[in-house]
Amino acid sequence: MNTLSYKTVSANKETVNKEWVLIDAEGEVLGRMATIAAKFLRGKYKPSFTPHVDCGDNVIVINAEKFVLTGNKMTDKEYVRHTGYPGGQRIATAKELLAKKPTAVVEKAIKGMLPKNRLGSQLFRNLYVYEGPEHPHEAQKPKAIDLKAIK
Repeated sequence: MNTLSYKTVSANKETVNKEWVLIDAEGEVLGRMATIAAKFLRGKYKPSFTPHVDCGDNVIVINAEKFVLTGNKMTDKEYVRHTGYPGGQRIATAKELLAKKPTAVVEKAIKGMLPKNRLGSQLFRNLYVYEGPEHPHEAQKPKAIDLKAIK
């Protein structure tokens, strides 16, 4: 067998096959659901995965407010931001952030698992998070993913 005959195929913007994936967050542990969503956004499960190219799928997360946090994370987990002014550090717990903007907790969890560069920003634009079971992407025919089957 001649091993020199194998060629490494590097994906680019024209050759990437992007699909639409639907994830239902109802009753799912936030971190476990976010890791799977980040893998689909990045495209790491595809055989044509290329690290420097957006070869992932478009991910739709529905029922974003119905996720589960284990332990005391609902009251103990803190989200820190800064207004930009002196003494402008603001801290919100997961419970407060969930009451104010339910989709933000899921978005922050998934964004934290993406690369911290321009590619990560580009990948994050392929994420659509909605509270409730409805979403406006029915025309794209998203494929529903069973998170229990994926490990």
